[in-house]
Amino acid sequence: MQRVWPNPCYLSPILRKPPPKTLTQSKSRKLRVKDQVNFDNMGQTDRDVLIEMGFDPRRVDLALKYSGGLQDAITWLGSHEDTQIDDLEKESSTGAPVASTSKADAEGSKTTAGIEAKSYKCNDCGKLLRNWDAVQFHAERTEHQNFDESVEEVKPLTEDEKNAKLQELKQRLAEKRIVQAAESVAEAKRNEAIRRKKDQDSEKIKEELRKKEQLKDIERRKQEKIDDAKAKAKIKAEIAATQQARREAAAKAKAEREGISAAQASIPEVPSAPSASKAAHAEARLRFQISGRPPITKTFPAETSLFEVASSVAQETGITISIFTTTFPPRKTYRLDEPLDSSLTLKEANLTPSASLLVG
Repeated sequence: MQRVWPNPCYLSPILRKPPPKTLTQSKSRKLRVKDQVNFDNMGQTDRDVLIEMGFDPRRVDLALKYSGGLQDAITWLGSHEDTQIDDLEKESSTGAPVASTSKADAEGSKTTAGIEAKSYKCNDCGKLLRNWDAVQFHAERTEHQNFDESVEEVKPLTEDEKNAKLQELKQRLAEKRIVQAAESVAEAKRNEAIRRKKDQDSEKIKEELRKKEQLKDIERRKQEKIDDAKAKAKIKAEIAATQQARREAAAKAKAEREGISAAQASIPEVPSAPSASKAAHAEARLRFQISGRPPITKTFPAETSLFEVASSVAQETGITISIFTTTFPPRKTYRLDEPLDSSLTLKEANLTPSASLLVG
């Protein structure tokens, strides 16, 4: 018949010891990890088995210290796999809250009848625990608080049970590595997508800045041409005024020599009517021939630059345009990557009132 360790509260006053404290009653007691772990009785063989499986010896030592057996050590290793070994050793050296009573009180709490407790029992789940380290590990993992001593002995695992536990742990580790590998692949794909998007955004920003700079350069060249035209017109007007003054002075001097009145001499000769100039065209109707696509016809103001025309066609077709080539003789090619060509207006390029261009 199984004997149960009596509650110390019901012993005689002489033999009765204070009842053990629960987790909620413990105040400042800490679990002190020993400087040296003794594996002579139960841990040496289990330790060798776990090390042969590939576990870090430092992690195995902590697992056996907190669990006290191979079964609990396997559970401890599985639950603390993601925790750094340095953090575990630091926690072990600084101490952790105990489950109910201190180890000294538990070991000193033996029956006066000579019956020694062989294990500890969790009253919350009924599990038998081999030693006090296993109690503390169980309390930390499950947050159970009620433990009593028991005369029941924890049955050691058979070889088949040990092998089954080891196979289960190996399978769990393999499944976890597969999940981690899949997560790593997914993370790499996400990072690659982010990098490509950043590169595309960077190239798009660079292209927009380049277009803005080209537009600014075209506007600057237009303004320079306007200023040059104004300056030339002013110079021509000054030259014409000077020539007119010279003609009037010469006519006046001639009249004085010939005795003609000044009023008659001041009448200038009516110049012959100049030849009719070319009609000015305000718009240009352009037909663009693109390889592999149907022709496109668009109308632009005569003062539109070739760069602006190329940007409009590229935005509509989605292709990059680098050159325009006229189809009428003499054939001429305009390179849009050269500022002198890209800044030309349709009027300056003689593409008004209509023209056909090959797009390259």
